[in-house]
Amino acid sequence: MKKIALIGTTASGKTALAHKLALKHNAVILSLDSLCLYKELNIINAKPDNAMLNEVKYFGINLISVKDDYNVGLYFDEYKNALNYAKKYEKNLIIVGGSGFYLSALTNGLSPKIDDIKHNLSLDEIYNLMQSIDKDSKIAANDKYRLNKWYSIYLTTNEIPSLWLKNNTQEPLIKDILIYDILWDKEELNKRIELRTKQMLELNAFNEVINQYKLHGYTKALQSIGAKEIIDCYEGRIKKEELEELITIHTRQLAKRQRTFNKKFNAHTFEISTEFELGICFDKLSEILK
Repeated sequence: MKKIALIGTTASGKTALAHKLALKHNAVILSLDSLCLYKELNIINAKPDNAMLNEVKYFGINLISVKDDYNVGLYFDEYKNALNYAKKYEKNLIIVGGSGFYLSALTNGLSPKIDDIKHNLSLDEIYNLMQSIDKDSKIAANDKYRLNKWYSIYLTTNEIPSLWLKNNTQEPLIKDILIYDILWDKEELNKRIELRTKQMLELNAFNEVINQYKLHGYTKALQSIGAKEIIDCYEGRIKKEELEELITIHTRQLAKRQRTFNKKFNAHTFEISTEFELGICFDKLSEILK
């Protein structure tokens, strides 16, 4: 059995690519897309359609209702389900999606949750403190999120954060996987995002979201990009003619964050700007899965 992970920004074509690879190379797919977990959402999240779900065995799809919560511990269980199935039926495993946090937790291990603590220190003060007592922590001086998390660990545990994390982080579930990053030219990716947004709205994502909003309220699932703008439009906070543009802008911003996060992986990168080059990615990955 072979395992690979296929990552990339939203609208990069990774889901279709993974499906095509799975068909050719007897693979099952574990979705890394946090929105594909929800049974009632099919359009807003560009979920694989029923034909695709019938062709390939998928994990991480249609697991919970939009009214339910989900966490990374439950995702670990789904990974184990996918791995056991692949081993039992002698299939390859392709992990694919845009939620890099799940893949990071699988490959690096998961540390205990530490709540954020309010404080009055500036980022410079936290950074200088870190530099003086915890030289093994490699956090940039402008990384607000990670510096605040470092300080919260320090205050909560009264220990050196890097040492505490080393001693308390679970062993990673995945230690041997090749990761491939589909990295589109930014201008071409922006065009793909515009097209996806337009298609999503034409398929009536508006009604899909609002129907669930009426049933369950503003749940975590409906706070995602696309859904939250639709709800704002429904509630009159934004104009209908602004909806498509705002979703597109926010999706572009998400793609930028995904690019930055994915740099943390030791991934093999496919830099592409055309569908033809995406086809070359398929050929190269096919060689690996043989």
